[in-house]
Amino acid sequence: MPVRNRLSLALMLAIGAPCAHADDAAELADLLQRVRILERKLELQQEEAAAKAPTTPVVAFNDKGLSIKNAKGDFELKLRGGLQFDHRAFLDDTPAINDSFLFRRIRPSLEGSLGSLVGFRITPELAEDSTSLIDAYIDLKFDPRASLRVGKIKGPVGLERLASWNALAMIERGFPTELAPSRELGAQVFGELAKGEITYAIGAFNGAPDGRNANANDVDNNTEFEGRVFFEPWKNDANALSGLGFGIAATIGEKDGTGNALLPRYRTPGQQVFFNYRTAVSAAGEHRRLSPQAYFYRNALGLQAEYISSEQALLLPNAANSRIDLKHEAWQVTGSYVLTGEDAGDKGIVKPNEPFEIGGTGWGALELVARYGELDVDDDAFPRYADPALVASQARALGIGLNWLLTSNLKLQFNLTQTQFEGGATLGADRPDENAFFSRVQVAF
Repeated sequence: MPVRNRLSLALMLAIGAPCAHADDAAELADLLQRVRILERKLELQQEEAAAKAPTTPVVAFNDKGLSIKNAKGDFELKLRGGLQFDHRAFLDDTPAINDSFLFRRIRPSLEGSLGSLVGFRITPELAEDSTSLIDAYIDLKFDPRASLRVGKIKGPVGLERLASWNALAMIERGFPTELAPSRELGAQVFGELAKGEITYAIGAFNGAPDGRNANANDVDNNTEFEGRVFFEPWKNDANALSGLGFGIAATIGEKDGTGNALLPRYRTPGQQVFFNYRTAVSAAGEHRRLSPQAYFYRNALGLQAEYISSEQALLLPNAANSRIDLKHEAWQVTGSYVLTGEDAGDKGIVKPNEPFEIGGTGWGALELVARYGELDVDDDAFPRYADPALVASQARALGIGLNWLLTSNLKLQFNLTQTQFEGGATLGADRPDENAFFSRVQVAF
């Protein structure tokens, strides 16, 4: 019952109850006046509360992190992030690499919006020997069909590269990511068309070597143009093809720099470098990438396929006839199957149906994954531009894994991977196989 009604009821009872002063008109008038004053105070309090409501911040803390926003929701600040702690074990001591524990990622993230037009994100990396800046960008959200992003961002190329670090099917990304750019400095226009069935991004950047972040300062005077378009034509339909997506990405630009500053170092899924150029080799001309890509998710099943080629003009200074164009290629296929009934998706398992609880019946979500991939280095790289006794011309990797999502914030991962090589040892022999068992504890919010 409202306070005002309770006061009125109390007054009626006071008037009707037998009382020695019931016929005292002056006391009754005083009592009525007090009731009116109380009623007015209540009205003022309600008016004040209504006036404050539009400016009272809304604070939420849940499995998606901490957020503070205004009542309208257009000004928002979100604190998110997570960490990954890994153990890397190399079996049979081939190659002879030390087993180790390490923090793979420690990434707090501050993001939000400043009105309906401006969005931002700032994400440092704290797990390396020296702190670095992973993401730092500003979004100008003109329209869902066309927005502008400027700053340090992921290049819009690799399918697996564009997946969030906390939603990877395998512990480490595969070979196609070694040919795709990582973080870049520049600007891109991006958006969604046809009710989200078409997404695109096109931008201009300083340019980054294959598989690496761009330098903080542009080391040459060239711009790289990158673009991607991705189609999900049945995304909004309830049929068997609703989880099908396919697209293509490409880059073109110039890289001209001395030494290896603009050239790649290719790594295995075990994060060991198996190919790099001789020290004197330089990037010296046009660099092109092309990457068709696709995925399909249906209930518990997930499939992902990606190919990428990287063509770079090279120069060996102070040598005759030393200019050459080399083309390296990589591809992979990844399959996954969720054992516990949750749906697979390009963002991973979002939340287990029955989260793990001590003393409870839930065990979280379990997902089996497998991946096969190859990276082929152009044969013309040897022996002039790369030493065949030290680096391999091809790597092939087969990996299997188990992902255990205990809650929406806690995930355990286990991967067993074997990588085989062509070349990379003395006298034309093959580099020894790399057999690795990786495990990870991940907390993300």
